[in-house]
Amino acid sequence: MNRLMRATGALAFAAVLTITAAVAQGASIDGEVKKIDEGAGKITLRHGPAKSLGMEEPMTMVYRVKEPGMLKQVKVGDKVTFEAEQAASGYTVTRLQKAR
Repeated sequence: MNRLMRATGALAFAAVLTITAAVAQGASIDGEVKKIDEGAGKITLRHGPAKSLGMEEPMTMVYRVKEPGMLKQVKVGDKVTFEAEQAASGYTVTRLQKAR
């Protein structure tokens, strides 16, 4: 009985990890840096559909950044992947990295 419970628990844990990874991966958005405004803490990104934000069409948008240091990691023209969230004050990039 204990073996069965351990096996069931291990399978459930593996399923949760798989689902979590799939959700996190689906939240990444591919884009290109069009403009950086370090003083205002904003970045303009051209990107494809951002289903995690309810955006079905490609577009160019200005985003706030969660951490101002993010803007030093990229330059205009860089291809990036990013994650963002919607708040009352607008959209904020929460993760940003150069695409590989």
